[in-house]
Amino acid sequence: MRTANVVRKTLETEVAVTLTIDGGGVSRLKTGLPFFEHMLDQVARHGLMDLTVEAAGDLAIDAHHTVEDIGITLGQALAQAMGDKAGLTRYGHAYVPLDEALSRVVVDLSGRPGLFYRATFARARIHDFDVDLIEEFLRGFVNHARITVHVDVLAGHNAHHVAETLFKALGRALRMALTSDARATLQVPSTKGSL
Repeated sequence: MRTANVVRKTLETEVAVTLTIDGGGVSRLKTGLPFFEHMLDQVARHGLMDLTVEAAGDLAIDAHHTVEDIGITLGQALAQAMGDKAGLTRYGHAYVPLDEALSRVVVDLSGRPGLFYRATFARARIHDFDVDLIEEFLRGFVNHARITVHVDVLAGHNAHHVAETLFKALGRALRMALTSDARATLQVPSTKGSL
């Protein structure tokens, strides 16, 4: 089983993540941030990963620390669950539409963290969620999973639709990249021999 349990405690937050890569898309989320939970559920559901996130943070200040630390902890969990990456497809991509919105996410389980984020939103908040925090979440996730992720919002004016396509595409791209390649089950997908 490719699974991991990670706990992160700081003076600002306490986050516990359980991740099972080969799951059924089931999530159990308790963050105090309903819209963000809706987005994390998209990653789990479309990535066919089981995900539990319990987070308590300084939400009275704002959601920044909590969202960023969830990204960091989820990234650590993914890195742990992937192991040495032998036999993985390594690359994944997805285009996901929702009405007028369309996003593309491309993933490389490279061992080299890099986020290339090209997304604009028609408004700054979705209900009470600051859309700037999407990039903060992704940066924490990518840096600690040690993967490269390109995010491109290609169309859309409804901020909720744009965010949802982005997170669904992330889940589907991860699902593809994390799939085992039966022809290379003992090999790490790199000419270097490691990722």
